[in-house]
Amino acid sequence: MKRDLLGRKLVVTGAARGIGEKVARLAIARGAQVTLIGLEPDRLRDLARDLGPAASWREADVRDGTVLRSAIDEAAGVMGGIDLVVANAGVVAYGTVRQTDEASFERVLDINLNGVFRTLKYVTPHLERSRGHVLVVASALSFMPLAAMASYGASKAAAELLALTYRQEVAHLGVTVGLVHPSWIDTDLVRGAEVDLPSFQGLRNRLPYPGNVTTSADRAAAAIVDGLVRRRSRVYVPRAVVVANWAKAALNSPLAWPWARRFAARAVPSLEREVAALGRHDQLTPGTSTSAPETKSP
Repeated sequence: MKRDLLGRKLVVTGAARGIGEKVARLAIARGAQVTLIGLEPDRLRDLARDLGPAASWREADVRDGTVLRSAIDEAAGVMGGIDLVVANAGVVAYGTVRQTDEASFERVLDINLNGVFRTLKYVTPHLERSRGHVLVVASALSFMPLAAMASYGASKAAAELLALTYRQEVAHLGVTVGLVHPSWIDTDLVRGAEVDLPSFQGLRNRLPYPGNVTTSADRAAAAIVDGLVRRRSRVYVPRAVVVANWAKAALNSPLAWPWARRFAARAVPSLEREVAALGRHDQLTPGTSTSAPETKSP
């Protein structure tokens, strides 16, 4: 195992499960000190104990700026600074715009966008001192709309622009900023969605590559940790997601609309029925603000 993070001090939000947990494990194996930030204190405590003296943890909700700032400052105190950050906390909600209630939409934006803003804001003084690097976990849906995931896609597209703007603002401080764009990752969320929403699997199968494949959480974590080591500005999981970024203008152009319209016409009615029958819209991802299980989305 490489030790290329030896002595580096990393904060991971949304660290109790999924990609956040895998990133923490791999980073410690490669020499880092890590502070786990999230909810589910029992899981965080057990994970920190399992990882050994190089790990510590703090319970914090990314929707609560006061608590999050305290957790970040305490992490810096325990580790002697912060060199690296993975802003990984988020949620996903299913349902079309006409179907989704306001509270659900606002909650997704508050966690996925405002939570990233709060994380970036409060780690900045520490990253300035270390001339550090931060990776914001966005999504392949940052640049590719998908029916019935409007709130999630909007939040991740906004998080991308937030991170790119922040990159400009902190460049003179010596801080570097990157974005992670995962497609579907093999976590509780994807598996649970396929059980709860049978049409979801059919929708994924009809997407062009790489939208129709699932990547392991281990592979996603390895790409993120490599991105930290190399201070990458973009991390795509799988790498073929880069094509969607390059082609986003074409994907959203009038030329592509006939295909997109046919695709949505097949998928939306059944997805709406299944979401309505399910009786809930939200699925949780790492570091969210409830006590339900945490997972990771595309």
